Amino acid sequence: MRRDIETGTDELLCHVANGVGVITLNRPAARNALSRRLSPALRRMIALLAHDDEVGAILVTGAGGAFCAGGDVKSMASDGGAPVLSPEQRVTKLIEGQARMTGALWQVQKPTLAALPGPAAGAGLALALACDMRIAAQSAFVTTGYSNIGLSGDYGVTWFLTQLVGVSKAMELLYLAERLEAAACLELGLVNRVVPDDELMDEALALARRLAERPRNALAFMKAHVHRAALGTPLDACLEHEARAIVELSDGDEFKQTVKAFAARMGARKSS
Repeated sequence: MRRDIETGTDELLCHVANGVGVITLNRPAARNALSRRLSPALRRMIALLAHDDEVGAILVTGAGGAFCAGGDVKSMASDGGAPVLSPEQRVTKLIEGQARMTGALWQVQKPTLAALPGPAAGAGLALALACDMRIAAQSAFVTTGYSNIGLSGDYGVTWFLTQLVGVSKAMELLYLAERLEAAACLELGLVNRVVPDDELMDEALALARRLAERPRNALAFMKAHVHRAALGTPLDACLEHEARAIVELSDGDEFKQTVKAFAARMGARKSS
């Protein structure tokens, strides 16, 4: 059963179905560029789905053949309606906004998946990279884009890129802001899968449902373990965290129920 969630703006759509919380950026005419209405709504939905017990996985996508073109450059150029803030106030505001968007996606204790029907650029690329996995349509592409408008990157794009592709390749992608097609993204490890355009959402939803059906506590610990490893936690500390998690999980109902179901499936296979 599908449950629609009110986002407060038609620029963002959200619903829950089959254990998957689906967030759809909905400014197709602007290639789903982030706006003053879209961005706050997106932050609210990430936080809401993170704490929704019905949701086992979160899927982020975009309407109208694009994922997200990043910040709305037109509104940047004509920022007449924005309140006048000091540079330090602007820094504080941006840090908070980033932490509640890409930071929140990276930290949420549920699997997250980005489905790219088309371009992901600038902050839109950061949004996709903040998710645990990415699936792209064959016609999708990514670009950092920042150097084209005289900016250096935000929403963690430099960190996410460096984690995924290493220092030298991250520098290249940031400096040159070249367009990277879906096949090249797959080769670099920026996306996990590439599928035909007309199959993207079916494949993305199927994958998200598979993630939502996995043992939730186990996946939450897995995510925490991988993040520690990515941050350079020493092996002995990783071993300790893994040991503590295994002991905690093995004492829980989720583990016992999962093992029982697994044993029943194996028994059924042997008898068939």
